[in-house]
Amino acid sequence: MLALTSAITVAVLGLKEMPGSERKKVSYIMQTFVKGARLGKYTLAAVISGVASLVALGTVPALATPTGGFAAFANCPVNNPAVIDCTVATTSSGEFVVGNKTVPIKHTITLQGGLTVNPETGVVTFVEATNGETLSKTPQTVPGGLVGIEGLGGEVTATSELAGPASSIVLNTESLLTGTGTALSLPVKLKLGNPFLGNHCYGGSNAHPIVLNLTTGTTSPPKPNKPISGSPGTTTTEEEGEIIVASGTSLVNNSFAAPGVEGCGLVPFLVDPLVDLGFGVPAGAGHNTAILDGTLKLTSAEAVRAHTP
Repeated sequence: MLALTSAITVAVLGLKEMPGSERKKVSYIMQTFVKGARLGKYTLAAVISGVASLVALGTVPALATPTGGFAAFANCPVNNPAVIDCTVATTSSGEFVVGNKTVPIKHTITLQGGLTVNPETGVVTFVEATNGETLSKTPQTVPGGLVGIEGLGGEVTATSELAGPASSIVLNTESLLTGTGTALSLPVKLKLGNPFLGNHCYGGSNAHPIVLNLTTGTTSPPKPNKPISGSPGTTTTEEEGEIIVASGTSLVNNSFAAPGVEGCGLVPFLVDPLVDLGFGVPAGAGHNTAILDGTLKLTSAEAVRAHTP
């Protein structure tokens, strides 16, 4: 583990003298991480106690839009009593390398929702955003399109979509902030967009997702890929310490495999092989890369409720 990161330092300073009633407004998962950093381990009993106390509150009515900096968490399912924290992660740059195509991220991708903690394992799991867009469907332009495929003209886009329920996403806050292990496990499928390709042209599926095990540390990919490094970024706080912000984060993975496409065009059994050829897929592990650069915000569900009219 890194020597006290800026995140821990900020959180310790903010929590040290904070009254118990106010601590509920600070990310519960971060509180547990801070305690664990000071003690050398996670205080699982505290997590269990926190979950139990929140469940005891029961379901609360639907809420209006939160105010101030908490507006970013408007789609957090705070009416779910099991939800302890809320998170919003925006990816504003980076790239996907799939087969022989490099797709730069030029349009912001948003990952958002609530967070629960398994009282037995301490694993943090996503709960679906209230607007149904846990992972935004944000098309990115494929440079050069799919040149060489007869009849396929115009722009081609690639859109990463969540492959499965929100609960299939796993976030490890400790790994995110320390650069060790998998910080975010994200199952996705890649939709290719173009009038010729139709609406069902995908690489990966809910049944067979592309699983991105992203780290802020250094990867150990199979050859020919070489290790690359992410970054935990710089951590600060907003709204008097109630929102934790990790900016300049870089999540990376270059050890995943990319499958061939399915469902492309009017006659998929003819079109799919052409698209595979154009993208260079299927592409085994060691030939693909995901780099997601952006910002992550974390707060407690209690704070969102407290700042909602």
